[in-house]
Amino acid sequence: MESALSVQNVTKRFGDFTAVDQVSFEVEDGKFFSILGPSGCGKTTLLRMIAGFYKPDGGTLLFNGKNMDGVAPNKRPVNLVFQNLALFPMMNVHENIAFGLRRRGERGPEVDRKVRSLLERVGLPESGKKQISQLSGGQKQRIAIARCLIMEPTVLLLDEPLGALDAKLREHMKVELKTLQSQVGTTFVYITHDQSEAMVMSDTVAVMNNGHFEQIGTPQELYHEPKSSFVAQFVGNNNKLRVRLHRDAEGDTIARYSDRYDFKLAQKFEQSGLEDEYDLFIRPEAVIINPGEGRENFQTVPVDVTSILFDGGNSRLMVKPLGTEGELVVALPQTREYDSIRSGDRIQVGWDLNKTVCFKRSDWKLYDEE
Repeated sequence: MESALSVQNVTKRFGDFTAVDQVSFEVEDGKFFSILGPSGCGKTTLLRMIAGFYKPDGGTLLFNGKNMDGVAPNKRPVNLVFQNLALFPMMNVHENIAFGLRRRGERGPEVDRKVRSLLERVGLPESGKKQISQLSGGQKQRIAIARCLIMEPTVLLLDEPLGALDAKLREHMKVELKTLQSQVGTTFVYITHDQSEAMVMSDTVAVMNNGHFEQIGTPQELYHEPKSSFVAQFVGNNNKLRVRLHRDAEGDTIARYSDRYDFKLAQKFEQSGLEDEYDLFIRPEAVIINPGEGRENFQTVPVDVTSILFDGGNSRLMVKPLGTEGELVVALPQTREYDSIRSGDRIQVGWDLNKTVCFKRSDWKLYDEE
């Protein structure tokens, strides 16, 4: 399939600071592509280069194979939806959507037909005469997108458009945006620091850190097969244990935690560098409570329950491996067989060895750690 957008080795510097460092990726026509990363990682700078507001210091940008070097923002087949939406309060919905067409010189009944058609596509067919102040937050979001789509861009860029919405509306709009993108078929490039937004809506996600892409893949690939400590921490929830690696007598790689526990790893590591410090990651939902005996390729650990965090389907146990100061988060299935567990109990937890990943220690921290 042809690429709607091709970014090749794009770089942007501000003085001595490199905000975007030789980033490359392709977005297929009609796909939902998200760029996910923490504040300051360079994702907005990258988006502004795609839109034409910043000139790259190196690299190439192409829309449908056409080089955008020297092409002004208003001449590019792209539109940008901002977080604040930038709707015109003095115009009604119909006038807001028609604005770009009229600026382009289009007049007459064809403009009205296009606006009505687009209002149907975004699910607001009777809203043309409404004032912007009469719309809900979600409706404003759809009108802002409709105003961009009516210009028939090759790519629609969305700069954290859900950031100003309250939590409940954000959850609703994640589904709405994905559905809308599927219906209209326009290529979306979406930037966000919220991994849930990226994972729920996207066909492909690029995880960005310090000006470069750590990994590009489907949400499932990023979640189950992270390629770095940063991705393992940033995508989804994860337990992180500080370990050192060594070989046992059989030649298997062993992660030693807190000088007390040896965890066999399914991953293969070269002999060089085994004495370095590593991060071992275990997803909370991969940890099984009181797993019993007889499981192959399985690791069990005695733990003390420090607290129970009940939140329906998102309930968790906080547990501390015996004889350590570390803490693990364990997903608590809502089957009621675990209702008897209390804070202070000593239980067993365990996990499949294939459900862990291990990477060299990263200085990046999702939260401040001691």
